[in-house]
Amino acid sequence: MITHLITRFLILTFGIFMLAQAHAGQEDFGEYQVHWSVFPSTFLTPEVARDNNLQRSRSIGTINISIMTEGEHGQIRTVGGQMEGQVANDIQQVNFLAFRRIQEGDSVYFIAQYQHRPGDLMTFNIKARPSGHNRDLQVRFSHTLFND
Repeated sequence: MITHLITRFLILTFGIFMLAQAHAGQEDFGEYQVHWSVFPSTFLTPEVARDNNLQRSRSIGTINISIMTEGEHGQIRTVGGQMEGQVANDIQQVNFLAFRRIQEGDSVYFIAQYQHRPGDLMTFNIKARPSGHNRDLQVRFSHTLFND
């Protein structure tokens, strides 16, 4: 049951890339890549939000991050690790992101939610550390969400 719910959540998250409000990106660090998506929590269906203990609100954004690497046969795969970060609005009010690690089979990703006001430019400072890696992979990007 949990696997099915997480699969639904992943499908929804990646489907959101196509929507105008969503923001996705990646940064390459040689052996690793950090992939992210940011979207309004209202893009989640009530069932997916409930099943994954996420809040839906016009003032809550959701960030989904994965650390990726190339496997021995050239396929891209996620890796575990640690994730921490902060988000700041345009007047430099900073909030720490409480990432939750979610694993389904071999797939690992990190989810956090944050408060925002419509039209605020939010700047994310993320530190990802792949398991067994001795340095942080630092990512910085900005995005603005509007009420739907």
